[in-house]
Amino acid sequence: MPREIYVINKTKLADTHPRIAYCDTFLKQLRGFTFHSRLAPDAGLILVGNRDSRLDSSIHMLFVSFDLTVVWINSDMKVVDKVLARSWMPAYFSKRPAKYVLEIHPARWDEFAIGDFVEFKDA
Repeated sequence: MPREIYVINKTKLADTHPRIAYCDTFLKQLRGFTFHSRLAPDAGLILVGNRDSRLDSSIHMLFVSFDLTVVWINSDMKVVDKVLARSWMPAYFSKRPAKYVLEIHPARWDEFAIGDFVEFKDA
């Protein structure tokens, strides 16, 4: 079972936080939400890179059957981009280099904005 964390928006406080699976290995990241049938509103995952990068933080939505809110976070823990990723799209890239890619339910779109600062806490 992967480590679970909360991603706390320090700029915009929220009442609830989704439980996020911490994906820090290639296999966990490759699996992601591929072949999952749905995503609960209180769940998500974060893909952990080695450094800030546009290429290394890119994602694909192939074999993902639902849309996602995707939030890119750099090593300074600042939100640098976000997108509503549509199922089955080949690729998405952040406009700015990022180390972390947060994938959460589309209903959580308004919980993060570019420029917000976040922190990770163990669940």
